[in-house]
Amino acid sequence: MALMMVVLTWRQRIVAIAAAIGIDVVFLLVRWAIDAKTTEGHPFGNGALWVILGCAVIAVTRRTGQERVLLLKGVGLGLLLVAGRKTGDTWLLITSKTRPMVLDQYLATADHALGDPSWVVGRMVRATGPVGPHVLDWVYVQLAVAAVAFALYQLRHVAVERRFPGHHLVRTFLVIGLLGPGIYMIFPVVGPIFAYGTGAFGTGGGHWAMANLWPDIPPPNNNPHPMLYDEITPRNCMPSLHTAWATAIFIHSRKGPLILRFAGAFWLITTLGATLGFGYHYGVDLIAGVVFALTIEAALRSLERGWDRSGIQLVAYGTTVFAVLLVSYRYLPVEMAEHPWLFGPLLILALASVIHCYVRTTRLWEPKLAPVRQPEPQPEPV
Repeated sequence: MALMMVVLTWRQRIVAIAAAIGIDVVFLLVRWAIDAKTTEGHPFGNGALWVILGCAVIAVTRRTGQERVLLLKGVGLGLLLVAGRKTGDTWLLITSKTRPMVLDQYLATADHALGDPSWVVGRMVRATGPVGPHVLDWVYVQLAVAAVAFALYQLRHVAVERRFPGHHLVRTFLVIGLLGPGIYMIFPVVGPIFAYGTGAFGTGGGHWAMANLWPDIPPPNNNPHPMLYDEITPRNCMPSLHTAWATAIFIHSRKGPLILRFAGAFWLITTLGATLGFGYHYGVDLIAGVVFALTIEAALRSLERGWDRSGIQLVAYGTTVFAVLLVSYRYLPVEMAEHPWLFGPLLILALASVIHCYVRTTRLWEPKLAPVRQPEPQPEPV
């Protein structure tokens, strides 16, 4: 609802918030009166959804022309996030039901080239006691809230200018969430805590795990093969979408004020620490996630400004590197583990090359400020 309200005036925002709170209070009173318990999710939020739907009705029945289009865009933005969340949950369920075999052994073997970062960071997080895990868990869970906060800053002028900017963070977030699960289906992976540990969120681990090794003992460098896993745990590791989303936040925060740039860097670093430190991802997942995010961001920016040679080359290069990474993880993990001093730097070099190409190309896309023309000196009258 917060994103939908960027198209409203301040008076309309106050009315919308009051209406949402009032509807939630009514729902709570009804539940209390009939002694109904909330089985899952939050006991509030119905009011926000009803307000969004009400704004859609107002746009169709009470608005015309550009005002109708603008309000419907705001409604669509809010509903897309709701639909995206539900679609993501559905995709996770589909991956667990349709991909019984997982490829964790391949990634764990390939991760030897990077020095088994999930095992290293996992021990570091555990050594911090209760403080480190609590901070990282809060950052990891609140990623969507951070994205909304950054998006609200980007869209803060919509109500005044009566138009949306050509490109903003929400577009990147939605496209990452739309395309990412397709890779899950091609490369199903559950993560170190599930394949080599005790599991998490009440799923995985136990007899489904290869062995109880994470984070104390790195997995052996054996011949990897697909392994059977349960039908509950999502196969949502390759690529790391949390890393991709945090990368998108970092990119879009670069043009904000200092505190926003600091927050973007903080969210990226702590998200990387959480994904590795909790055993949710392998190091190679994170490399693929950053390349995935940069490629999508480049494609969306090219779409907004018009495709040209530089945009096509950047997107093609990012796509090629991403595909080569996936093929290498699947078919060369043993070689990567046996020659870490070769493949480790190659992985970092591949990531750095995509980052360099993205930064260099997008800087050329920035509008050039025309130099201020100095007035010519006039001769003084005699």
